[in-house]
Amino acid sequence: MRNTNFKISPGIIWVSSIFLGLLSSVPQIAERHFNAAEAAVNSAITSLFSLFVWYYNLYTLPKHYSQYGNRTISYYRLLSSLLVGMVVMLGLASLQQLLLAHINFGPVMLMVEVRGILINLVFYMLLHLLYQNYRNQQVNIELERTTADNLGAQYELLKQQINPHFLFNSLNTLKVMVESGDKNSVDFILKLANFYRFTLESRKLDLIHLSEELEIVEAYNFLLKARFEEGFIFTNTVQKDYLNTLIPPFTLQLLIENCIKHNIVSLERPLQIKLYTENDALVLENQLQLKRSEESSLGVGLQNIKQRYSHLLDRQIEVITHDNTFKIKLPIIHEHHHH
Repeated sequence: MRNTNFKISPGIIWVSSIFLGLLSSVPQIAERHFNAAEAAVNSAITSLFSLFVWYYNLYTLPKHYSQYGNRTISYYRLLSSLLVGMVVMLGLASLQQLLLAHINFGPVMLMVEVRGILINLVFYMLLHLLYQNYRNQQVNIELERTTADNLGAQYELLKQQINPHFLFNSLNTLKVMVESGDKNSVDFILKLANFYRFTLESRKLDLIHLSEELEIVEAYNFLLKARFEEGFIFTNTVQKDYLNTLIPPFTLQLLIENCIKHNIVSLERPLQIKLYTENDALVLENQLQLKRSEESSLGVGLQNIKQRYSHLLDRQIEVITHDNTFKIKLPIIHEHHHH
């Protein structure tokens, strides 16, 4: 646990000490023959002792915990505190005797010592409970900080999954185009370079505007069209009102990539993907024409998006599968609501 200072407000210390001093003089005030000097000295002695007990325990309590790490009441420390307090109170009682020589020292000393023991016990127990609560709060803060650091590290790993996954598929596409002598290979390389330029610019961003995400999708769809031609059909009917909403970068690109990975894409069986809004959600839909050798896994891309939405917004995306269609519903993130 990080070292931080346990503190009690000086105002609380002084006010409580003065209050106890005044409280100790109440019996004298009620007497028939009230002596103001005796009451003042008695009040001052009690206040001074209360101040000593406050600061003595504040000084020794953290040292004891750091040395022994004990979370229960230490009877050894309690006894030592009482002994020190009795010695100090004896000295204060002697001072009182010097100031008020006419009083009987024996009974007064006994009364003062009993009062000192009670004050010491109350302050010791109070400070022990306060310090216990303080340490528990510090532990909880450290746990929360560690949890936040771990979540941040996990989220960075999620973002780093995007580039290698996309690069692998893009290079495979480029390889096929070059081997087939496709005349669009140069344009493909330029689009790929522009795509990675944007990747470098937005790698530290958690959210971008939907309009920027659609620019990524447009560049990515060009790369897919270069490979699949009319075997890949993408339709975007998102209203302009939603272009200023927010979305985690590369979300739509990963979803489209997931569709390509799991479904047949060919001229004979074109893969149709639709992007639209529905009930304040962004929906990506494609018809199901799964590859025969495809496993039941939803893929790295979809899992990545699920975890990013959960981490950033504590919200879940919705996955809907029908006989012939597959839908992903993404919560709309309005900038003025989510800052």
